[in-house]
Amino acid sequence: MTPFRITRRVEFGDTDMAGIMHFSNFFRFMEVAETDFLRARGLSVSWIEDGVKWGFPRVSVTCDYQKPAKFSDVLTIAVSLEKLGKKSVSYRFDFTNQRGEPVAVGRMTSVYCRGTNSDQIESLEIPTAVREILERPL
Repeated sequence: MTPFRITRRVEFGDTDMAGIMHFSNFFRFMEVAETDFLRARGLSVSWIEDGVKWGFPRVSVTCDYQKPAKFSDVLTIAVSLEKLGKKSVSYRFDFTNQRGEPVAVGRMTSVYCRGTNSDQIESLEIPTAVREILERPL
């Protein structure tokens, strides 16, 4: 499957005093890319249906850094569906700068869940219809 791509500019507020993007902002950029990936497929990371809250909360996120992202860089974030499990979905995020240089590689795993009446969440198997949408190329 061809990766889904978005671009984001590194804003001044994303950086430290040296003008380098703070490591924590890569996680924010991954979250935006995941949300856009799902939205492009008509899905969401969180929604309410028939009074029940559904969603894909994150259970694991990592990022390995290869090169600093700097103020005003335009990053391309390529999102790939790395694994679709029974209850979880794992993504890979490849960050490159405007020169095509690799900047970072992130990974995220989210679990399909619904809210319960006692303000808890329970994991469920990803429905076939949602699974097919996630696997479908754009």
